[in-house]
Amino acid sequence: MTDQRIIHLGIDPERYPAGAVEAVHSRAPDYELLVSTDRSEIERNLERIEVSLAHFPHDLFASAPSLRWFQQAGAGADWLGRHPTARELPFVLTSASGVHAIPISEHMFGFLLALGRGFPGAIRGQSKGVWTRIDDPEVFEIAGKRVLVLGVGAIGERFARLCAANDMEVVGLRRNPEIPAEGVGRMVGMDELHEELPHTDIVASTLPLTSETHHFLGREEFTLLKEGAIVVNIGRGATIDETALVDALRSGKVRAAGLDVFETEPLPEDSPLWKMEQVLITAHYSGSTPTYNKRVFEIFLDNLDRYMRGEPLRNVVDKTVGY
Repeated sequence: MTDQRIIHLGIDPERYPAGAVEAVHSRAPDYELLVSTDRSEIERNLERIEVSLAHFPHDLFASAPSLRWFQQAGAGADWLGRHPTARELPFVLTSASGVHAIPISEHMFGFLLALGRGFPGAIRGQSKGVWTRIDDPEVFEIAGKRVLVLGVGAIGERFARLCAANDMEVVGLRRNPEIPAEGVGRMVGMDELHEELPHTDIVASTLPLTSETHHFLGREEFTLLKEGAIVVNIGRGATIDETALVDALRSGKVRAAGLDVFETEPLPEDSPLWKMEQVLITAHYSGSTPTYNKRVFEIFLDNLDRYMRGEPLRNVVDKTVGY
């Protein structure tokens, strides 16, 4: 039986760029390559897997003694909350942070344009063959509005740039407000949320789900929020208290919302959000793009080069905080 180390590619070769496997082999010729998403095959090789990309069953981490690095294919690592033992294991976890920046920031901005120009009502009229004129006060301009971006990573920064380019005032909120971001006019810390809400026209959340961000926007925050504000969420559903949001929408405190993520997914059929005309719902696909797998693989190959040279990896996740 061979003791050759393995690089596991948990991918469907047909969904990744041509020559992907060959590109890995050329960078790591001394490694055996295992291209598989089959759990039983992964289990048979657990003792020799040193590097893994994309699909690796989370409950098997503790049984993989040779694993040194796992490159996940997504940006969020909230799965660590369901598999807390992985936090203590010695492998390095890297994310695909940045892979979503273009599609999700465009999705977020699309929410603003659609809500601002009354497109949901117009589409409902079109589906019924009814001439539906959307006029004041249902429509609004985004220019001149103040937007508070919750979580300024790669997605939040690109969204901030889109907003700034459209004459919006952009305030960013992040754990370390000392780190600037293009497009953000002013950066504040997490503890300054309540000070900003009364002056905010649009709250746009890209927050990951951690113990710190669970129900980050709750009943108290919606009470503080400026009357008639807009809420956009593409981060994680549980960062917003959905019941409190529904109440704020019913009262008019929140004028409208664009939501791609929810506390329970798929969104239950009996959720009142479905029937709210001022709510625009998409089914957690804001990150979808034809170039997704290509970008993930580019991140992995860059990191593989770094790994082979013994250099620090890109997008390392702090497993204690979850991002």
